[in-house]
Amino acid sequence: MLIRDGAIHTVDSFAEDVRDGLGQSGQKTLPSKYLYDDIGSALFEAITRLPEYGLTRAEERILRRHSRDIAQFLTHGMVVELGSGSGRKTRQILESLAHHQSMTYCPIEISSAALVSCERELDDLAHISILGFEAEYLDGLSRAVARRRPGDAVTVLFLGSSIGNFDRAPAEDFLRGIRHTIEPGDTLLLGTDLEKPLAQLIPAYDDSLGVTEAFNRNLLARINRELGGDFDLSRFEHVALYNARERRIEMHLRSMEAQTVTIDETSFTFRRDETIWTESCHKYARYDPLEMALRTGFECVAQWVDVEWGFAENLFVAV
Repeated sequence: MLIRDGAIHTVDSFAEDVRDGLGQSGQKTLPSKYLYDDIGSALFEAITRLPEYGLTRAEERILRRHSRDIAQFLTHGMVVELGSGSGRKTRQILESLAHHQSMTYCPIEISSAALVSCERELDDLAHISILGFEAEYLDGLSRAVARRRPGDAVTVLFLGSSIGNFDRAPAEDFLRGIRHTIEPGDTLLLGTDLEKPLAQLIPAYDDSLGVTEAFNRNLLARINRELGGDFDLSRFEHVALYNARERRIEMHLRSMEAQTVTIDETSFTFRRDETIWTESCHKYARYDPLEMALRTGFECVAQWVDVEWGFAENLFVAV
């Protein structure tokens, strides 16, 4: 069953965020959450299968090899996944958790198409009821947790490198928001992409087939479709940069010439080579999650690392 949150990403809020991001002085920005409409979610699913993008395969290796070990730490009753995508990676954990008992799985997604895909992917699992929420992360978590039965414990899954899309201080604020929503003893399985050589990192965000470029440019196409914009996508190029000081990949769309774009009768000017910053992907040292847990109301009790790509699953317990 899919429960929709009618307040999510209304045209008015989308338009306001676009006006604010493109109209500000200095660096133009667009919130990365708007990358994930139905088309963007499908493109991102394709990205996870590219040879250059080893992150998803690294996480799948960890979950395949260690799902039973991970399940021993996790609390049972309800599993809430923030940003479930297709649910492909989650199958290993759910199969281990629900081997002998019934449980509820609540995927939280901002894309209805991703939720439908997730429910279709996992619908055959025995002992599992699926209750999906089309909502923002923390709002969806609150809605799901409100349905927990007496005595049920909650496990929150935040897989992939999604925590890396937040700047470091807001990432910890977000973890505190999760902690505030759940109870002591509940668990959080957090994926963190680790630092690695640039020769391995940059192609993961600028692949040879141009799928990531299409994913990034689709944000401009979405503005055209939903807000009446007149972006010429051929006049913007995808750029992936590494910010060494912040330890993050930054995705930008660079204007290839001086131009003016109109969105619903509002004009925005771009200088040649001026960029729109669309997404950040922060990378972590192996010890970073341990310290993050202590600062946000958790204890990191276990960590599993894939050394082939450099990725960690971190098991937090709410204290």
